[in-house]
Amino acid sequence: MYGQKSKTSTGLFIFTEIKKNMKAIVLNKYGNPNTAFSIEERPMPEVKPDEVRIKVEYSGINFADVMARLGLYEDAPKNPAILGYDVSGTIESIGSDVKNLKIGQKVAALTRFGGYAQYAVAKALAVAVLPDNVDMAIAPAYATQACTAYYCAVDSLTLHKGDKVLIQAAGGGVGSILVQLAKHKGCKIFATASASKFDFVKSLGADHIIDYTKENFADKIKALSPDGIDVVFDSIGGQTFKKSYKLLRPGGRMVCYGAAENIAAVKNKLMLIPLATGFGFFSPIPMLMQSRALIMINMLRIADFKPQVFSEVFEKTMDLVAQGVIKPHLGKIYDVTDVAAAHEFIESRKSMGKVVLKWN
Repeated sequence: MYGQKSKTSTGLFIFTEIKKNMKAIVLNKYGNPNTAFSIEERPMPEVKPDEVRIKVEYSGINFADVMARLGLYEDAPKNPAILGYDVSGTIESIGSDVKNLKIGQKVAALTRFGGYAQYAVAKALAVAVLPDNVDMAIAPAYATQACTAYYCAVDSLTLHKGDKVLIQAAGGGVGSILVQLAKHKGCKIFATASASKFDFVKSLGADHIIDYTKENFADKIKALSPDGIDVVFDSIGGQTFKKSYKLLRPGGRMVCYGAAENIAAVKNKLMLIPLATGFGFFSPIPMLMQSRALIMINMLRIADFKPQVFSEVFEKTMDLVAQGVIKPHLGKIYDVTDVAAAHEFIESRKSMGKVVLKWN
């Protein structure tokens, strides 16, 4: 909101609020990215007392955005909608209750949708100030991929030196950071990735990499580690989830933070049944007897219902970034006009690290 001064008949000056517009990428219908999006003028988002408004330089793209575009993400706003979880940019306005942030600071933020726009709002607790020498293009990864990986691998369980850890989709945004965290803890890492990502995943510290497109990862791991796996990080779901769970040895932990197989089910309706049943059915008694655990992660729920926890995770994540433990990889930068191509790239599962949209 911006004020325009005018004079009344009594000679007094008053301010009339004028709503300023911005450009945003709007999801108008589900399905093909080439017909789903349009760039439109939208009202500038208002700032609540506990929020800041950010002039966006880069909007991050996450796999959840693809799910939302396909109509598979229940948390997404109804169409027409502005997607986007994370941004980097400059604070342009602050709410009345915000004391720890200032206008003009360079930040990364979890936006809770609304990130595909020139301006976005975020809760102050979901904002982190960036060092002067940071690459703004990679900064959106700190708010989602890095925080998700940290919450999965540090807050949700404890990795011990020598633990055997399986990381599915290790070349992706979250998976690549999980490899770095597990390596930092001294774990032995089994990773799945397509052949084109082998060199990248190897450079992160993975000990064994399995091409899930050509090999049965479960059989390969059984041959490499007959006694099983201590920890599994899974973002795939379905049959992959079921096979991964069976690899856990007593005392094992499995952390799930996605269900990428949903995409294949959308394209092939015959896969809906195996997708639904692929997770299997679990009785707590065998899990108790084997001291196994399943941990399900939805970072939006943490941000919504435990904002202070998310804030602490963000802070600790940035500490590890500063120490060089976490180094998010910038996969590709697209102009905002190429949002459809960016979505196709993410959906193809060929992307490595973080993919972002650049605002001019």
